[in-house]
Amino acid sequence: MSASMNSVQLQNHIQQQPPSISSLPPHPQQIPPPQQQQQQQVMSNSMHSQIGLPLTAAASVVDGGSGGATGGSAGPSSWSSNAGAVGGVGAAGAAASLSPTAAAASAQRRAELNAKLNAMPWFHGRIKREEAENLLRPREDGLFLVRESTNFPGDYTLCVCFNEKVEHYRIKYAENKLTIDDDEYFDHLGQLVEHYTLDSDGLCTKLMKALPKEEFCVKDFQDNGWEIKMEDLQLKENIGKGEFGDVMLGILKGDKVAVKVLKDAARASNKFLAEAGVMTTLEHENLVKFIGLVFHDKYIYLVTEFMSKGSLVDYLRSRGRQHITRRDQINFAFDTCSGMEYLELKKVIHRDLAARNVLISEECVAKVSDFGLARDERYTADISKLPIKWTAPEALKEGKFSNKTDMWSFGILLWEIYSFGRVPYPRIPLADVVKHVGSGYKMEAPEGCPPEIYEMMRQAWDLVPEKRPTFAELKRRLAICKRETAQTYVA
Repeated sequence: MSASMNSVQLQNHIQQQPPSISSLPPHPQQIPPPQQQQQQQVMSNSMHSQIGLPLTAAASVVDGGSGGATGGSAGPSSWSSNAGAVGGVGAAGAAASLSPTAAAASAQRRAELNAKLNAMPWFHGRIKREEAENLLRPREDGLFLVRESTNFPGDYTLCVCFNEKVEHYRIKYAENKLTIDDDEYFDHLGQLVEHYTLDSDGLCTKLMKALPKEEFCVKDFQDNGWEIKMEDLQLKENIGKGEFGDVMLGILKGDKVAVKVLKDAARASNKFLAEAGVMTTLEHENLVKFIGLVFHDKYIYLVTEFMSKGSLVDYLRSRGRQHITRRDQINFAFDTCSGMEYLELKKVIHRDLAARNVLISEECVAKVSDFGLARDERYTADISKLPIKWTAPEALKEGKFSNKTDMWSFGILLWEIYSFGRVPYPRIPLADVVKHVGSGYKMEAPEGCPPEIYEMMRQAWDLVPEKRPTFAELKRRLAICKRETAQTYVA
């Protein structure tokens, strides 16, 4: 989209999106009553299987039948097409046998998964084999994308360039796992893609470079009730800055809201809409609530709930020890951990967790915000833009993220809370932080920090990611600290 796009051009762009079944969950106000849900069960098999009800096929086939991978790998290119076809029929039968309630729940799970997939740069949704081949140019070895399978609804296809050809590998479900060759199994597509970027492992080549999407589908948001009309929104004063532009106070139907403004619809529009796409799948009392999007002229507005007391870091610094109590501190820590536990459960990685990205409501509830970097599981980032003092060593070194890298950042956030908003590593120059941390250095406990809280920080900063605790584990421990603090401190 051009920087000078007007409202008519934006509408034309939206109408040019290929017709597809929506990958976003419906807005809560659009969820149909049970009797309508039953009627919706006459949907096509492709809708039921859009993002992969578990299939029970015993074998795989390269998508497109005879047009298989011929890049010299004996394993994945020799699968039986008949067995694969049986798997497709099985998916249809499984979908048709679901009860109305189960079908609705399954559809919601599929929508959540696909919304997160659409935030991945290599996932191109429902495009045909020929379109994928046209997109993969020039034919550089290792250039790839992932799409929904057209021959086997519910499965996916990995398309990768090798020797100036495009090889198509069917990714199928088997026992609730994803596999290409019935040898290596993965929990989700992000894990599969990461594996084959490190090792070809029977494919024609390693995955070297993802082909990013040109456009994120705006129509999905409109079709599912996430669009807000401009006439319903009043913009007030500027209240801050975000990754994409200004953040403004707004009034939506009498209520205050926060409005992120993307002024140039061409600049970072995919990333901006990817943030919104992820947010439609997430709802928790300790996450800032996504309300909807406004498409107006050349602007796009992302509307969220308004958090009247601002960011946690500003709240800590402006009030300090005189006004913030031990109960406040443990509440902020517990609230943030609760929100992160939910993201962990949803297999979403925040990647920029810090006190600046936690907001405080009028009732002093802490909520995790700023999902501009959030993605489904692991994702290689632009390392040069990472906040060094908050980022785990393996993420800085390799650009690879997980819920364990979020845990490292949570340890830093705990330190921020108990130091009343100080900048981490206060006596170490920024250029030396990576060297010190890599050699095992850990910050000392902030003054007055309870020993059990400092122990959580130290465990979160373990150089071995697998040894760091989970958010679920820390939430249980913080709950104990919260009860004990409530009994010990009156205020």
